[in-house]
Amino acid sequence: MSIIRAQGLRRKFGGLVAVDGLDLEVAPGEIFGLVGPDGAGKTTTMRMLTGILPPTAGSAEVAGCDVTRQSESLKEHIGYMSQRFGLYPDLTVAENIDFYADIYSVPQKGRAERTERLLGFSNLTPFKQRLAGNLSGGMKQKLGLACALIHTPRVLFLDEPTNGVDPVSRRDFWRILYQLVREGVTLFVSTAYLDEAERCNRLALLHEGRLVGLGTPDEVKTLMPGALLEVRTADPRQTAALLRAQLPDASVGLFGDRVHVTSRGAHDSLESQIRAILAGAGIEVVSLRPIEPSLEDVFVAILAGRPSS
Repeated sequence: MSIIRAQGLRRKFGGLVAVDGLDLEVAPGEIFGLVGPDGAGKTTTMRMLTGILPPTAGSAEVAGCDVTRQSESLKEHIGYMSQRFGLYPDLTVAENIDFYADIYSVPQKGRAERTERLLGFSNLTPFKQRLAGNLSGGMKQKLGLACALIHTPRVLFLDEPTNGVDPVSRRDFWRILYQLVREGVTLFVSTAYLDEAERCNRLALLHEGRLVGLGTPDEVKTLMPGALLEVRTADPRQTAALLRAQLPDASVGLFGDRVHVTSRGAHDSLESQIRAILAGAGIEVVSLRPIEPSLEDVFVAILAGRPSS
């Protein structure tokens, strides 16, 4: 039984198709990741699934509610933390949570205990009397999460929740999310961070509103077209520029001090080409070897092979 199901979901804004025929299902208790670059359609998809934005075509159900016909009932079962979650900077941490409790019509009986639990859960108890406007970026995200959880939703939608947050806060935030899953909450998370996507049970890769990959992180990695080689030289930037210029059919990415090259050909053929190109330019190869692809490798390779609409 799916807790989220979308069939042929489509949304147009004038002549722009933001989401184009999206089909997906999410199981209860799953961490499902919606992954793609800016403009891929992640936020539009999430706004349709939360009943905020009506689809142009197609249908979707979340927690047993039709997102178009039962959008008001849907709100009782979901939490939604948008990219710019509406915290009130002139209210304290505790007052913000209480305000959202009012919005969600959380009964007064048991509300104080629930608030204290959320404060402890998000490590905000020492800061409950601090104004939200004086919190760090990571603490604001935790407060937004607490506000979205005050009515105990079955499904939590998080739209790029760690965007712009420092690495330590990102790690702490995900620790909290894992605890939510252990308590039975289903998470639907959009992210542009492909290292975060590795934390999800399953992923949907979006590009220009279209689904280009779906499955577990390991299953998505099998979509890698062709060979992937890692090249190390003394000058990775020059190496990447040279290989991009002389291997037009390959995808070349710079990853720190290493260059990843993807081609639809065999490893041996690609390796010979790379060695010849670099030798001709007088660049010494420190190492050249086939490697297992990361999600970022896969996504870059998939997008490189698709014509832009």
